[in-house]
Amino acid sequence: QVQLVESGGGLVQPGGSLRLSCGASGFTFSSYSMSWYRQAPGKERELVASSSTGRTTGYADSVKGRFSISRDNAKNTVYLQMNSLKPEDSAVYYCEAGDGRRDYWGQGTQVTVSS
Repeated sequence: QVQLVESGGGLVQPGGSLRLSCGASGFTFSSYSMSWYRQAPGKERELVASSSTGRTTGYADSVKGRFSISRDNAKNTVYLQMNSLKPEDSAVYYCEAGDGRRDYWGQGTQVTVSS
């Protein structure tokens, strides 16, 4: 049974930091690209950051220089370090695993940036 479980969300003040984690099970983690998406109320889900099987990373322009994605294949976990958070970063953040044929999603974790 495939599971992706996000954690680490919460309420943070503007300029603060959060670290999201996504623990995976039920598939060969190292063979999948891992990504973080987010969806704010009334907006479409958008790609935030991705990490390929070869650890090549990519970021949305809106988070470049502030967010960092990393993965630990030994722990079957992908992380999203978020620094210098802004109110517009508030959203539900989702973890996604894909290998070009199959696609798995977590249930999401809420991030709220507010003073």
